[in-house]
Amino acid sequence: MRAILLTAAAASLLGMRPAFAQQPASAAPAMAAAPSPAQSLGLIVFPAQNQTKELQLADEQACYAWANQQTGIDPAKVKANPDSAARAAGAKMDSAATGAAVGGAARGAAGGAAIGAITGGDAAEGAAVGAAVGAVRGRRAKKAAVAQAEQQGAAQAEAQAAQLIDTFKKAMTVCLQGKGYTVG
Repeated sequence: MRAILLTAAAASLLGMRPAFAQQPASAAPAMAAAPSPAQSLGLIVFPAQNQTKELQLADEQACYAWANQQTGIDPAKVKANPDSAARAAGAKMDSAATGAAVGGAARGAAGGAAIGAITGGDAAEGAAVGAAVGAVRGRRAKKAAVAQAEQQGAAQAEAQAAQLIDTFKKAMTVCLQGKGYTVG
C-alpha cells in the first residue's frame, strides 16, 4: 500500500495522473426526470393509440390544465392541515365541555351525601369526597372528549384534502381518456 501511495505522490509531483486515480466528474449527474403530471398524481397512463412519449407528456400537461380549470382545484396547493383542524376541533369541544368538572363534582357531591346519610356517616364529609371524585371524573371525561374531537378534526381535514385530489384525478382521467389513453 505504501508503494502505491508513494507512486501516486510521485506522479502528482511530476504532473502525471496515476491510472487508478478517480476521474473528476465531467458533468453533474443528469437530473432524474421529473414525474409527469399524471405520475405526480399517482395515475398510470397507457398510450392506447401508440402516442409518443412527447405527445403523452403534452397531453398530460394539457389535461392537467383543463382539470384545473374545470374543477378549480390545483393539486399542488391542496394541503391538509390536520394540526390546525385538530386544535380547532379540540378548542370547540373544550368550550362545549366547560363545566364537566363542575357537573361531575355536583353529581359526586350528591352521591357522596346520599351514601354518607345511608351509612350513618357524615353526609357533609361524604359530599366532599364525592365532589372531589366527581370533579376528577369530569375532568377526565372532558380530556377524553377533547382528544377524540382533535382526532376527528384531523381525520376530517385529511379526508377533505383527499376528496379534492380525487375530484381533480377524475377530471384529468376523463380528459386523458378523451385523448385516447387508458388510465388506471
